[in-house]
Amino acid sequence: MMQVCVLGDGQLGRMLRQAGEPLGISVWPIGPDARAETIPWRQSVITAEIERWPETALTRELVTHSAFVNRDVFPIIADRLTQKRLFERLNLPTAPWLPLNSGDNWPQIFSQLGEQVVVKRRTGGYDGRGQWRLQFSGASLLPHDCYGASIVEKAICFSGEASLIGARGRGGKLIFYPLTLNLHQDGILRASVAHPFPDATLQRQAQELLGRLLTELDYVGVMAMECFITPDGLLINELAPRVHNSGHWTQNGASLSQFELHLRAILDLPLPTPIVDAPTAMINLIGTPKEAAWLRLGRVHLHWYDKEVRPGRKVGHLNIHPGDANSLSATLSALAPLLPEDYADTIAWARKELRQDGAIKMAQNSR
Repeated sequence: MMQVCVLGDGQLGRMLRQAGEPLGISVWPIGPDARAETIPWRQSVITAEIERWPETALTRELVTHSAFVNRDVFPIIADRLTQKRLFERLNLPTAPWLPLNSGDNWPQIFSQLGEQVVVKRRTGGYDGRGQWRLQFSGASLLPHDCYGASIVEKAICFSGEASLIGARGRGGKLIFYPLTLNLHQDGILRASVAHPFPDATLQRQAQELLGRLLTELDYVGVMAMECFITPDGLLINELAPRVHNSGHWTQNGASLSQFELHLRAILDLPLPTPIVDAPTAMINLIGTPKEAAWLRLGRVHLHWYDKEVRPGRKVGHLNIHPGDANSLSATLSALAPLLPEDYADTIAWARKELRQDGAIKMAQNSR
C-alpha cells in the first residue's frame, strides 16, 4: 500500500487525502497533537502542506526521515530573505528589496526603493497578516519586533496578479497548468479565474521562471509561483512549496487536480499533462456560512472545510465549471445573489475576466 504523511492537518492536507483515496493512496494529515503510534510514518513518504510546522516529538522524527521529499527546500522558501536571495542568484525578476535590520535603515530604504514600500515578516504571515504598506511618515508605527525579522519591498504598480501551478517529477519532468488570474482583497485571495488559452507570452515566461526554480532546487511535487503582471512582464512575488489556494480550480476544471498531481509526483507515479478544455472560476468562502442554495446551480461545486466560521477565515470554496466562458459568466451571475453582498465586486471581477469570447485579457486586469 502506498502511504503519505502530510505535515499539517488543514484544508490542504484534507484535500490531499481526498485525492489519494480513489488511487488507493492512504494520506495521513498530521496535526500538532498527533501521536506517533497512531500513524504509519516509518513506511510512508513525507510531504507538507505548510512551510513551517510546530516542533513536536513526532515532527522531529519526520524531518529526519529519509523519505521526506523536499526536506531541504522548505527552509529556503519559508524565509522570505533566503527566497529573495534565491531569485537574485538565478537572476529572476522580482520587486526590488532590502533587509530591515533597524530603524536606522529607513532613510536608505526609501532612498533606494521609493516613497512607498511593503514590509513583510521573513517567516510566517499569510492572507495579509505580517505585512504593512508604508510611507516614510508611517515607518515609526511599525511594530518593534519587525526589525531584524523582515524584508522591505518596493511597492509595485501592477495591472494584475497571476499564479502558475507547476510540478516536477522525480526524473525531472515538468508539468504546468494554465496561468491563473487572482483577485486579492486585504491580502486574502478572493477569487481565481483560469482559462485553457491564457496570454501565450506570459504563459511562456511563467513556465520558464518556475521551471528554472523547480530544476535548480531539485524539487519534486507541486509548487505555486505568485506573480505581479507589469508592462515589462511578470515579477515573482512569492513561492509556495506545496499545493496552493489559487490551484483549487483544478479539482473540477482539469482532468488531474493539483492534489493528485502532487501525490503522483512524490510517489513516482505517471505524470500526464492535465487537460484543461474550458474556463473555470474559484470563489473563496471567507467567513461565510454554508448555504444549501449554492447547490441549486448544477455547475457549482462546493468544497467545505468543516471549520468554525469566523470573520476573515477561509471556510471553503466554490468551483464553477460550465462548458464555456458565456455559460460560466451566466452561472456567476446566478450565484451572486446567493452570496453575501460584499461578494458583488468579486463576481464582477471574475465576469470581467471572461469577456471578449472568453479570452483572459491579463493586461486589462486593473484594480
